Amino acid sequence: MNDRVTIQFEAGVADVRLNRPDKMNALDRAMIDGIAAAIDTLSATPGLRAVVLSGEGRAFCAGLDMEMMAAIGDQDFDIMARTHGLANLFQQVAWGWRTLPIPVIAAVHGVTFGGGFQIMSGVDIRIAAPDARLSIMEMKWGLVPDMAGMALWRGSVRDDVLRELVYTNREVSGAEAVALGLITRTADDPHAEAMDLARHIASRNPDAVRGAKRLANAAFDTDAAGMLLAESHEQGLLIRSANQIEAVMANLQKRPPVFTD
Repeated sequence: MNDRVTIQFEAGVADVRLNRPDKMNALDRAMIDGIAAAIDTLSATPGLRAVVLSGEGRAFCAGLDMEMMAAIGDQDFDIMARTHGLANLFQQVAWGWRTLPIPVIAAVHGVTFGGGFQIMSGVDIRIAAPDARLSIMEMKWGLVPDMAGMALWRGSVRDDVLRELVYTNREVSGAEAVALGLITRTADDPHAEAMDLARHIASRNPDAVRGAKRLANAAFDTDAAGMLLAESHEQGLLIRSANQIEAVMANLQKRPPVFTD
C-alpha cells in the first residue's frame, strides 16, 4: 500500500481514507494500486469487524485523473485480463469492497464522479452529505461505466433510472440519490455517522455479520431454492457456536459481548 490510501484501526473498525486531497482524490495509477492494496490488507487483518471508507479534503473521489485517462490507451494494461478473481484491476477497486467479508460503509461528501461513484457503489451502506454531487460520468467522455458499476447497481436502483443516469451523466445531489436508491441516507457529518454505525456493527456477532453479508451478496443472482438452502447453511454454522452463545448470554446478562475471531 502507498500514501494514496491511509488506514487507521480502532476497536475492530478500519477508518480508510483516499488521500489525494489536492486532486479531489482523483484516480491515478498510484491511487488505484493503493486501493487494491488496501483491500488486500483489510482482507488479511484479524479482528476486523467493519470498515469506513471516505475521502480526505473536499471530495470523496472525482473519478479518473485526466492525465490517467489520456494515458490509458498507451499503457500495457489488458482490460480483459481477470487479475483479481472475477475482476480486472480497475474493477477490483470497486468490486473488492463487495467481496470483502466484512461490512463497508462509505462516507460521501463533495464530488463523487465516474470511477469514484463506482467505488462508492461497491460498499454495503452509503451515507452522504445532502449536498454531495454524484454522477455516473463516463458518457461525458464517450465511455461506458467499466469499474464494476453495472454489476454493483443491480438491485439498488430502478432499471430505467439507471439507464437515464448512465446515458446522460446527469448529476444528482446526495438527497436526490437517496430517493433514487443510490444512497442509504444523508447526514450533515457523513464520516461521524458512518463511524458510529461501524462501531455498532462491530458490537454484533462477527460470524453472523459475515454470514449476513454472504447472503446479501448472493441474493442478487441466486434463485429461491439456492437462497433458502444458503440461509439454512449459514444458520447451521451459527447455532450453538461460541459467538452465538456469547451473544445470547450478553443479552441475558445485560453486558457488552466479548466475541472471538
